[in-house]
Amino acid sequence: MGNLTTPETLALRWDEVLRDPALRNLPYKIELNAWGKIEMSPASNRHGRLQSLISAELLRQLPEGIVVSEASVLTDIGVRVPDVAWGSASFARTHGESTPFPRAPELCERSFRRRTRTRRFARRSAPTWLPAPRRFGLLPSTARSGTSTKAASAPRAAIP
Repeated sequence: MGNLTTPETLALRWDEVLRDPALRNLPYKIELNAWGKIEMSPASNRHGRLQSLISAELLRQLPEGIVVSEASVLTDIGVRVPDVAWGSASFARTHGESTPFPRAPELCERSFRRRTRTRRFARRSAPTWLPAPRRFGLLPSTARSGTSTKAASAPRAAIP
């Protein structure tokens, strides 16, 4: 299957992808796999709306951090792009505008599509993963204090 690409090479490849004018206006989410190959998945208006709602809710509940939509994160399985990520003020100070982030922010949400890949990303990157959009509601108090929480323990609240 070939050798995996080093983190440094993946970061350089990601910079190359960002500068490629042919990839700028595609209606796809772009990521890199562990070998530096581009992977694309289609975007939808519903997906964008849910992403916006979750971003707004994170800003409301956790105002002391930063919310990033489509944050690029360097992982051992490539450059992955969670739909919505929240990083603490400490994370923001440490990583600033690094692209891709060298590690995942504390909270990431990527359950709008491809559930198996979500689980794999969550297992390998070790952020706390938020529940699926249909169950996203008020974060448990443990999430507000910065400790890990399981998605199943979150209260249910419907997002239309």
